[in-house]
Amino acid sequence: MSEIAVSTFSTTEHILTRFHQVRQQSIALCEPLEIEDFVVQPTVDVSPPKWHLGHSTWFFENFILVEYVDNYQLYQPKYNYFFNSYYESQGPRILRSSRGNMTRPSVDDILKYRQHVDSKIVALLSKDEVNDDLLHLIEVGLQHEQQHQELLVTDIKYILGNNPMYPPYQDMMMEMRYQEARPMAFEQIKEGIYEIGYDGNGFCWDNEQSRHKVYLHDFEIADRLVTNGEYLAFIAAGGYENFEHWLMEGIEWARSLEVKAPLYWYEKDGEWYHYTLRGLEKVNLEEPITHISYYEADAYARWKGMRLPTEQEWEVYCAKKHNSIPEDGNFVETMQFHPTVAESDKDNQLLGQVWEWTSSAYLPYPNYPRFKGALGEYNGKFMVNQMVLRGGSCATPHSHIRTTYRNFFHADKRWQFTGIRLAK
Repeated sequence: MSEIAVSTFSTTEHILTRFHQVRQQSIALCEPLEIEDFVVQPTVDVSPPKWHLGHSTWFFENFILVEYVDNYQLYQPKYNYFFNSYYESQGPRILRSSRGNMTRPSVDDILKYRQHVDSKIVALLSKDEVNDDLLHLIEVGLQHEQQHQELLVTDIKYILGNNPMYPPYQDMMMEMRYQEARPMAFEQIKEGIYEIGYDGNGFCWDNEQSRHKVYLHDFEIADRLVTNGEYLAFIAAGGYENFEHWLMEGIEWARSLEVKAPLYWYEKDGEWYHYTLRGLEKVNLEEPITHISYYEADAYARWKGMRLPTEQEWEVYCAKKHNSIPEDGNFVETMQFHPTVAESDKDNQLLGQVWEWTSSAYLPYPNYPRFKGALGEYNGKFMVNQMVLRGGSCATPHSHIRTTYRNFFHADKRWQFTGIRLAK
């Protein structure tokens, strides 16, 4: 099943260990929640936490157990309608906007469903006839669940951040240091022919292939992210009102905002506050700006007389700075759930922190090897009207990100941890 992903695993034991770790991490992310938090859906982009727990389980049951276990009986046949996300090949499904209207199955039922499917996957992996195809497919399921772990964090933040009580996700006793961000500098990349796209023996999604050559003109790219303070200058200068900086769709979108500022920002008595998973806090001017749309990122860059990097430029720059994912990066494992200040010259904030908008439309690479079968719906059919983001965020699992990873969202979306890197 090499069409699904390029991956090499030495033992079944490796996959089994990873299976337990990933599945437990989803439960751990939900532990601070009240039972009522599991059900609500305040906007169509946000899914209830219990839906994420059920959908990621349905993925293992539907695409693995049904295919690999003889005479497998579905745990609950009606779950296919509730937990199918967008797979047309898997039959009818509930409207995405209605996921929060379903009080049943209960959270307890979904946890029992997870236990059932987990036990069946473990039993399947204990058999002698485990092959590479099966291991590949389970890794796809684990990578898929890690995507939903990031969505869990951002969806939980939206659920709690739109509650007028601004409840904290959990009591986080981290020291809050208000150090200054180092000055922004720009690094020049010479024109030339470069290669981008995944090339290796580990896991990758189909949209990261195939590796190919690109020609880039001379460009300069910022060595850190744009901060809250730098973006606040844009707001103070009337950036949301000056149409000259905005794309047409963007200015119409900006005019509809109740608060002319990033998501979760609120002005009170002349000071700006924002909701974080620690609760409502004053905006730290030195931290990277986050929760902004492509429209805002593009308008800010134009206001500065610059632009956003293309995804090709971003990847070439990132490859120059990193040949592996930094162990000390700000990923979900740090449990900070918030971007942090760039203090040292070594902290280029390329991996972790916030997803960085690029100016590139989400399109297939040359010789794109789209997944075969039902999983062909995973990435390929979304290659229209979306922009590429790079780098991962403080909600991304460390073992999930790559320098070639291509995330994608519509230009107005900002409930994810999204930010800005400038280029010129």
